[in-house]
Amino acid sequence: MVKPTVKEQLLLKIRDKSAIIGVVGLGYVGLPFAVEKAKVGYRVVGIEENPVRAQKVNQGENYISDVKDEELRALVQSGRIVAVTDFSRVPEMDVIVICVPTPLTKNLTPDLQYIEKVTREIASCLRPGHLISLESTTYPGTTEEVMLPILERSGLRVEEDFFLVHSPERVDPGNKRYTTKNTSKVVGGMGRASLEVGLAFYGETVGSVIPVSSAKAAELVKVFENTFRAVNIALVNELALLCDRMGLNVWEVLDAAFTKPFGIMPFYPGPGVGGHCIPIDPHYLEWKAKELNFNTHFIALAGEINRKMPEFVRQKAVRVLNCMGIPVSKAQVLILGVAYKKDIGDYRESPAIEVIRLLKGDGAHVLYHDDFVPSFSEHGLDMASTPLTDEIIERSDLVVIATDHSHLDYDWVVQKAKHVLDTRNATRHVTSNRERITLL
Repeated sequence: MVKPTVKEQLLLKIRDKSAIIGVVGLGYVGLPFAVEKAKVGYRVVGIEENPVRAQKVNQGENYISDVKDEELRALVQSGRIVAVTDFSRVPEMDVIVICVPTPLTKNLTPDLQYIEKVTREIASCLRPGHLISLESTTYPGTTEEVMLPILERSGLRVEEDFFLVHSPERVDPGNKRYTTKNTSKVVGGMGRASLEVGLAFYGETVGSVIPVSSAKAAELVKVFENTFRAVNIALVNELALLCDRMGLNVWEVLDAAFTKPFGIMPFYPGPGVGGHCIPIDPHYLEWKAKELNFNTHFIALAGEINRKMPEFVRQKAVRVLNCMGIPVSKAQVLILGVAYKKDIGDYRESPAIEVIRLLKGDGAHVLYHDDFVPSFSEHGLDMASTPLTDEIIERSDLVVIATDHSHLDYDWVVQKAKHVLDTRNATRHVTSNRERITLL
């Protein structure tokens, strides 16, 4: 009887659910993915270097809004999910999915320290039959040019001994319609064998898996997706700046434009862009293009426009206060929402925090309220959320709606406020006291 190849053995484990899955990084991407894999029958070992998070997982305590508390608790109790804080259990894993941050340096260049560190840890324990999948968003070429050489220092060879793919995450925190399970997945491998194994692995959980010709192509897919959003958001942000000059309501213009049933897609302006994707990922592509002596003009311009929006909000707040006869240095300003998008607690790269920093720099007394973000420490600011009461609103000279959380009663806010600067059109349905509202 012919002994099964390394690839055939791994495919068998994937298909009969006996494969042990490792997930490195149990954050907004990793924990929902771990839960989905455990739900279909795999045993999942999460590697989370933050001991507080690891302990919470092992106690069945959820900290990610896209994960259901009862599902995590049941999976932990049944032994389907366990979290560890080091890489000692890598040898027993069959598949290792990497979901670590890929930030930018202060000079807007890629910072791959987390990917490189994790890859070195895996390489030290690499064995025949491993599938490694990078889900972290990065520039085209990272899997092949950065990860592969580190992994092959082990003496093992890709496509023969182990398999390597890139399958970019497509998580949209807070999205109730599209989740880890029903969002299509792109997979690109270092070769045919890696692609085959990667497709089999993701196909056991995700409804639609799309193969592409290489890991580099998969990496470019992801950065293009977020660059597309960044460029279109920059376009409507620039339109908002122009409408401000022209005395037009940008929201009215956009709502009318988006009634066209073809050739257009809704995007809306705001105080800037936040999260770990749109403000960061396009710069990965921009940086890689420069290596090829190619200038990505659209990407650079979009980033410049989007980064200017917090300053525009600050200028508009000062203008509103001046019209009220209140110098900004004497004003109390209440910021509603510091999360980067509505109905989540993620404040990474949030433009609201930059608005706070700018107004504080002008001497304003700034408070914020956000039920999803009880406190934050960012950009030299350490602040805690203020309870939203009649007194706090009435005492504030200006209320700035920076994040349009769904649960807030904006009729009540406008009724109690001296004036509201609405950067999200959250007061769209408020009919009374419209004279107290200034839109972005």
